[in-house]
Amino acid sequence: MSTTEKSTIENLENQLLDAMRTANVETLDKLIHPDLLFNSAMGQTITKEIDLEAYRSGLMIVNKISASDQQINIIGNTAVVAVTIDMDGKYGTQPISGKVRFLRVWKECDKGWQVIAGSSVMI
Repeated sequence: MSTTEKSTIENLENQLLDAMRTANVETLDKLIHPDLLFNSAMGQTITKEIDLEAYRSGLMIVNKISASDQQINIIGNTAVVAVTIDMDGKYGTQPISGKVRFLRVWKECDKGWQVIAGSSVMI
């Protein structure tokens, strides 16, 4: 894995977290692949449209978000990221607070690197 590739993924991860915090649907749309499948900590499988609509409608609100313990493996044109996210916000009326371990899969596509899959678990 080259340092450049790793830096690119670290930068994209930061852009993703910032877009989540600010509910920037335009940036999220750019970073998430149309065929995304994401398994949430609650056991739901989320698609890109479900995710974007949650931010667009104000259902998902992130007040604070930060990353730690990040590991990145690059395999060809795919990057696998394991990261701990400390988050404070809410989904509808359900508060979200605490640490969540995410596994995200990025793939270099025609439109650049995009998240194609992921999962999360409360820790």
